[in-house]
Amino acid sequence: MIPRYTPKDLDALWSPKRRFEAWFDVELAACEAMERAGLVPEGTAVKVRPFRVALDADRIDEIERVTRHDVIAFLTHVEELAGEPARWLHRGMTSSDVLDTALALLMVEATDKLLVRMDGLLDAFRARVEEHRRTPAMGRSHGIHAEPVSFGLILAGHYAELRRGRDRLVAAREEIAVGKIAGAVGSYAHLTLDIEKEALAKLGLRPETVSTQIVARDRHAMFHSVLAVIAAGIERFATNVRHWQRTEVGEAEEHFKVGQKGSSAMPHKRNPVLTENLCGLARIVRAAAAPALENVSLWHERDISHSSVERMFVPDATATLAFMIDRCTSVIRDLVVYPEKLLANLERTGGLWASEGVLLALVGTGLGRQEAYVLVQRNAMRAFAGEGSFRDFLKRDPDVAARLSAEIIDAQFDLEHALAHVDAIVERALEGA
Repeated sequence: MIPRYTPKDLDALWSPKRRFEAWFDVELAACEAMERAGLVPEGTAVKVRPFRVALDADRIDEIERVTRHDVIAFLTHVEELAGEPARWLHRGMTSSDVLDTALALLMVEATDKLLVRMDGLLDAFRARVEEHRRTPAMGRSHGIHAEPVSFGLILAGHYAELRRGRDRLVAAREEIAVGKIAGAVGSYAHLTLDIEKEALAKLGLRPETVSTQIVARDRHAMFHSVLAVIAAGIERFATNVRHWQRTEVGEAEEHFKVGQKGSSAMPHKRNPVLTENLCGLARIVRAAAAPALENVSLWHERDISHSSVERMFVPDATATLAFMIDRCTSVIRDLVVYPEKLLANLERTGGLWASEGVLLALVGTGLGRQEAYVLVQRNAMRAFAGEGSFRDFLKRDPDVAARLSAEIIDAQFDLEHALAHVDAIVERALEGA
């Protein structure tokens, strides 16, 4: 995590202070459950709880330099603060009970922050989809003109993809809202399943089905895979913006703000720096999926080869994606769209986009598809070479004219016909079908 790409709320969430508070919350929830089970003196949690606000991350680090064990350092510090009652904390527990359960708390909180951001992003996309629902645009395959679409339809595709990402994030939240208070190797030797269930319920979590000594890391692998897919979806949109903003295309561009500078050398430059940044940051979020998957395979009931990398990539991936969502929201909200340039580019090939319609019309007269293809292509290639109008070539081609009237040929160049189903597709996307 670096400040440039870390929203303030995510920075606070993954701070040492917040981490130790989460550890404290886990210990207190477990302590309260043990009190009710008669394993810990009644009132212990009440006596310890006030010292949560006094947790000192620097002091814990100081102790850890001696103990070389972070949880022991934390517990030592709590005993320094709370005195005798703190000796009952951690009864029958192991470090992973605290670490994994607290990590779940923080990951759930991070996910909730991401979901709020995703809702804002989807709202911004929805508004632009509606605005450009019927704005004609050229659809492209391989980067080459294909057939007409609308700019709103293009954006609806991105909206639908990001909406699926949100749905997956909801499922991922459920997947990682799991903790454990089961002791060493997860056998509850000095605890009970009921104590765990009660403590975790207080924290808003569920017990891991079979925890061994840790929460199984397939859950975390799934979570980070979802983050990677969302980042990839944002990158796909960002890549399109970068194409639209190319000088030779000029169909849409990032909003260029007053006082903004595009180049240290060339004052005329207006570069797609925001979307280029999104493409780069997507690599960081995707990169977290690989170590998350590698963390699934641990020795026996557990080792700690997963621990060090998680301390790095969980904060990085969630914070970076939060930044990406914020930035993408501003890009789509402020995107400058040029309908006249969209239409000019659509008309640039003189109607070559109508070739499939003509092909199908010829097939409809009884001509074989491949024969019809040859007839249409030979006229299209002449138009492509700049020799004249595709529509005129078709009308003057005796083989085509023998089967299609001028009116039928003209009908294939009707833009409204090409966009007849746009509204239905857009509605399907916005309704989440």
